[in-house]
Amino acid sequence: MSDKSSARHGFEAGENTVIDLPPKNTSRVILLIAVVIAAVIFIIRNIEATKNVLLVLLGFGAVVLIHEFGHFVVAKLSGIKVEAFSIGFPPVLLGIKKADRGWRVRILPELFRKEAKERQEGVGDEEGLFSFTFGKKILPGETEYRIGLIPFGGFVKMLGQDDVGPAMESKDPRSFANKPALLRAAVLAAGVTFNVISAAVMFVVVFLVGINLLAPVVGDVISGSPAQRAGIRPDDEIIQINGQAGWLDFSDIVMAAVLSGKGEEIPLKVRHADGAVEEVKLTAEKLPGMPYRGFGVERPFNLTVAKLATEDANLLKVATGLMPGDRIKAVDGVDVNSNWQFENVVQSTFEPNVVLLAERKDQSGQTQLVEAKLKLRFPEPKIIGKESEKDLSNICGMVPRLRIVGAPRTFTDWLRGVLWLPDRENRLKAGDIIVRLADVNDPTYAEMREITTAYKAKDLPVTVIRTDAKGVQKRLTVIVVPKEDKDLKRVMIGLGVVLDVEQAIVAKTIATPQNPEASQIPRGAAITAVDGVNVKSFFDVARVLKKNVGQRVTIDWRIDAQNAGNTVIVVNKNEKIADVQAVSVEPVVPFKQVERLYKADGPIDAMRMGYKRTKIFIIQSYLTVQRLISGLVSPKELMGPVGILTVSYKIVADQPLIYYVYFLGLISASLAVLNFLPMPPLDGGLTLLLLIEKIKGSAISIRTQEIIAYVGWGLVGALLLYVTFNDIARLIFG
Repeated sequence: MSDKSSARHGFEAGENTVIDLPPKNTSRVILLIAVVIAAVIFIIRNIEATKNVLLVLLGFGAVVLIHEFGHFVVAKLSGIKVEAFSIGFPPVLLGIKKADRGWRVRILPELFRKEAKERQEGVGDEEGLFSFTFGKKILPGETEYRIGLIPFGGFVKMLGQDDVGPAMESKDPRSFANKPALLRAAVLAAGVTFNVISAAVMFVVVFLVGINLLAPVVGDVISGSPAQRAGIRPDDEIIQINGQAGWLDFSDIVMAAVLSGKGEEIPLKVRHADGAVEEVKLTAEKLPGMPYRGFGVERPFNLTVAKLATEDANLLKVATGLMPGDRIKAVDGVDVNSNWQFENVVQSTFEPNVVLLAERKDQSGQTQLVEAKLKLRFPEPKIIGKESEKDLSNICGMVPRLRIVGAPRTFTDWLRGVLWLPDRENRLKAGDIIVRLADVNDPTYAEMREITTAYKAKDLPVTVIRTDAKGVQKRLTVIVVPKEDKDLKRVMIGLGVVLDVEQAIVAKTIATPQNPEASQIPRGAAITAVDGVNVKSFFDVARVLKKNVGQRVTIDWRIDAQNAGNTVIVVNKNEKIADVQAVSVEPVVPFKQVERLYKADGPIDAMRMGYKRTKIFIIQSYLTVQRLISGLVSPKELMGPVGILTVSYKIVADQPLIYYVYFLGLISASLAVLNFLPMPPLDGGLTLLLLIEKIKGSAISIRTQEIIAYVGWGLVGALLLYVTFNDIARLIFG
């Protein structure tokens, strides 16, 4: 290159280093510089977030790197010419390759192309504006090592092999297409094999270091669920599932239910709190409000307040007086030693607030007792068959009205929040009290389910009472359109509702086992007194009734100035005063989960644990695919690259690094399964075609290969779009 040319197009750095700068395209260069400056400023201002993002990308890239490295190594050992090794998909962000004049580097060559007359001779058609060569003259290499701009995968490009079409014909003996079918199959299978090995290695490291996982202990049991019918109780420990024992954690219980066959009985061995061991068989069922089948066993929690973000911790302290790390010792003067005891005391307390006593360690490590206050509400209990009127939550047969705690959120609502626009008035909101649904006044939950189903895909008028910030109530009607949720197999509005117990207004009275005849209290009537004691809420009603167990009690009610009356009920000794559960609200106290340390006794033990965990995740991944095909698992539960990266970021930001290694082991094992499914262009599908070629004695026709390849890529692309859409929807709408 002449001095004059160097002045125009770049400069020479040393005898063998040539750096080519763009002669024009000034605007693109300026844009690139602006982007780089903006990125640097963002990194400086968000150094912690940047560190987490880099860890996520390094971890995700490592899983892809291991997979592609398997293809690369076996291809090289098989004498196949490897043209490119890429982490990430095109466009190319960075490429480096041995050239005759040194190491050739390309930066964004597809986005910043050179004109043909500006390309250096012998470099190729993919030369970019930001390309340069450095170092001394060396023997040229055949493989370019790349980083793609789209960090959701990777690939190895071999001569004579094309993932988007049939194998290309070539006379070169080092072409992939010219190698024996079994050798090509070995190259394809190597990626999956390396992923399985790497997953096992990651788990070995995890169990050598030790990791806390959710213990296989029952936190609570959903009423009417398979677990309750089998006699499983809170604090029970599951010690064996389907013949598998040792190193079980709570996720094994969940996955055993989700991945079981329809009607399949899963044998479990249970150790009760008193030490007795019992064998039971459970059949998973679709549970209310859950998109997947389960046994009705809920996660275990202890009495220590979990770690929270600073903002959430401040909100919790202001609302309750509690702080992360506090341990509950007593509720309303009753000592509690477990989360289950805490729940029992709370659920039998008919007060709008309960007083807690908690232990707190100060900065010096000294323990002190602090008092906190918890606000309570009565939600809809988790009862199977809630649509039946006899299962309605009630206070001695009196069913409260329904109050909305969660309303359907649309894309328009989200967009308004992003743009800081005022909220829409003509939509249902949390806090609204439902006073009319279609032509039914003060509907119960059972009536709401029945009306919603009848109005499938039709306009359904919902009349509510809304209280504004100044305490002024107004009545308004909102039109909603119930839709069928195919996963839950029920028609829904998308509302979250609880019982409105803060006011003593009756939606309906029903018969109970102890009182077969419903009391004669009209719909919409407000209870004004119980046994002569004035009441304002159902907390008051339940508290007075509790004091009069075994007696006849007079209940006074009023609809308006002209309509009032009273009725007499008998509070049976064997009757529950309130067939509802009290729980904390605003905000819900987040207790720590009951975890257990999973740590190997030594390297041999760690290898056994790593092997078992890898095998479990591989089996679960295959069963997931099988249940997807059979319809027992919804595709909405799948997670794509966006979801994986989001979960990865949360783990990296909130948990010790060992949890991310564990998650990467799970991803690596799952990737091995997905990549070896018998569907082109996945490795398993391409291997299947090679086996067909081996049996047939000749390759499948080029035309057939093209059709299979394009159909396969179409299906993979459609699936990727679907899961990405679901991932983004979960990010936006929760």
